[in-house]
Amino acid sequence: MNKKILVIDIGGSNVKLMISAEEKRRKFPSGPTFAPDEAIAQINEATAGWEYDAVSIGFPSAVRDGRILKEPKNLGKGWLAFKLAESLGKPTKVINDAALQALGSYGGSGRMLFLGLGTGLGSALVWPGSVLSLELGFLPYIDGGILEDQLGDAGKDRLGKKAWRKETARAIAQLKIAFIADHIVLGGGNSRLIEELPDYVELGHNRNVYPGGVRLWETERDGETPKWRIL
Repeated sequence: MNKKILVIDIGGSNVKLMISAEEKRRKFPSGPTFAPDEAIAQINEATAGWEYDAVSIGFPSAVRDGRILKEPKNLGKGWLAFKLAESLGKPTKVINDAALQALGSYGGSGRMLFLGLGTGLGSALVWPGSVLSLELGFLPYIDGGILEDQLGDAGKDRLGKKAWRKETARAIAQLKIAFIADHIVLGGGNSRLIEELPDYVELGHNRNVYPGGVRLWETERDGETPKWRIL
């Protein structure tokens, strides 16, 4: 694959753009009123002068077959009806932001569960040739709440860091069993707060979004069949 890929990571605080692993990175703020028309205008402005063949977008909400399925929690409204994949004038693929980072974090063997510990709980499962976006944060959990209430920022602030670490470690162990995962990668800003990691857990990095975006466009030897199924 010789395509140059523009990778866009849309987050609740910033939109990050990159077209190489080490250089040509830019960002601009997003936020709770950030709407799709504004996003496209700022993306076009930020990438003026960049040359690229295709676009990969990580989006902070449920995505299936390139379609946004629900409005994101931490951005403005209007995304559900907006045709994001058709808005930039280039071939574009849109997936959940946790799935994009998971794909870039994958080492190539076994079944890997990705958990993004941040404002909420991002999640995805990766195995050779396939990426399955998950919404584990919405699982029922403790006294009528959901898992995101415990492992996200709200849970950390309510429980305190010590109790939050203990609760997170317990949930990680159970999720490994539930998904028959060989190993787990932790992403998100709060992953750095976990002081002791089991052998099967490793820390990821936000920079893995870029190789994830490139891998979205990889093909088999025939040059036509996508190497990765986005489920």
